[in-house]
Amino acid sequence: MPSDKLPLVIGVAGGTGSGKTTIANVILERVGPEQVAYLPHDAYYKDLSGLPDKQRKAVNFDHPNSLDNELMRDHIRALKRGETIYLPVYDFTTDSRTEETIPVGPQPVIVVEGILIFAEPELRDEMDIKIFVDTDADVRFIRRLQRDIAERGRTVESVIHQYQSTVRPMHLEFVEPSKRYADVIIPQGGYNQVAMDIVIAPIKTLLREMEHQNAS
Repeated sequence: MPSDKLPLVIGVAGGTGSGKTTIANVILERVGPEQVAYLPHDAYYKDLSGLPDKQRKAVNFDHPNSLDNELMRDHIRALKRGETIYLPVYDFTTDSRTEETIPVGPQPVIVVEGILIFAEPELRDEMDIKIFVDTDADVRFIRRLQRDIAERGRTVESVIHQYQSTVRPMHLEFVEPSKRYADVIIPQGGYNQVAMDIVIAPIKTLLREMEHQNAS
């Protein structure tokens, strides 16, 4: 772990429904939300509002090309330079970016979270610590089914179809192989307290060291 610089960029990856957001939230809560800039990869889906409905429905949202990875990389670099970025807000019911953005200011810790962030070298190279959340496929599918129905306006049939046609194949092609780039692999997500203690402790130590250096 780097000891001579901030911000510290932490990547949290894993399959759909693996518990990535739970991990990110644990880091936010235990490190302190006032010290963390949080960038979810889901915010960076490409705007499809200009496509006809038939073409939009044919887009593979589980392929790296569906995401604006260049913009996310630029945002990470801007935060490292001490600049404020404007996080896109994506509407999953219309597959488009809204006009709204969320300002995110520079912080000593940057958490980047997403399914495909380790599959992209341009994102991976920006990270200091890479965490992969490893959860059984059946658990991940159930969580995705519940989330997409409750939060994204999907039907059971559409979720199952998407899982079989793109989610599972893309997981096997891109997500699972990207696990080899992880520095830490956490089973059971944020509910694995031992693993979370191991991750959080050195982050807090680094922050204390930097605060001491800044005060002296």
